[in-house]
Amino acid sequence: MRARPFRSPHHTISDVALVGGGSYPQPGEISLAHNGVLFLYELPEFKRSALEVMRQPLEDREVTISRAKFTVCYPASFMLVASMNPSPSGYFNDDTAAIRSSQSEMQRYMSKISGPLLDRIDLHIEVNPVPFDKLSTKETSESSATIRARLTDAREVQRLRFRENPKVFHNAQMITKALRKHCQLSDQSLALLQQAMEKLKLSARAYDRILKVARTIADLERVEAIQNHHIAEAIQYRSLDREGWLG
Repeated sequence: MRARPFRSPHHTISDVALVGGGSYPQPGEISLAHNGVLFLYELPEFKRSALEVMRQPLEDREVTISRAKFTVCYPASFMLVASMNPSPSGYFNDDTAAIRSSQSEMQRYMSKISGPLLDRIDLHIEVNPVPFDKLSTKETSESSATIRARLTDAREVQRLRFRENPKVFHNAQMITKALRKHCQLSDQSLALLQQAMEKLKLSARAYDRILKVARTIADLERVEAIQNHHIAEAIQYRSLDREGWLG
């Protein structure tokens, strides 16, 4: 293979097709996306049972399928990218929209995605509607080539950081020991993170992910030490963890 895989299954996919299995176990989409991207469009439209079986592979980066006479282990180190509308109508919390979803409709919509699954997703980004003047502007934004170059530099920093560990290539793969070594915080940054953990009722898993994201933000800036604004930005990227997100 010369290119990283990109898999985008339809929301009607079965549990077995997504994770793998069958009478003679075959790899599912999460293994076919190994070292690449698994894109789930309209996440709440997927069956909840299909989404829930991804929880352990997201942690272990592999999936184990057991049968009576044998056990098969397939790799599943993939980047999960998912998108969804803010509500069934698509206009939740938009006071100017003609059609809006009620609070109960929104809660039913969001309940299709479990908290433990959301907890395993590093970044939760809420995208607001783009006003007309932004759409029609002739100003040019940062090119994809420039962004790619910056990301490539950050990945090289991480590759050098973990060059002594053949099983770790980037920040997302860090275990607790590596977190303590490469994500040391100042007293002020630690106090900021503690305040966020207590106010937002974040889990221990979210704590680790905030540190990894903050480490990556610092790498993108080519900064050795994690600073306060790196922690603050990483916390802002967990919008679905915040109390009152539904209004």
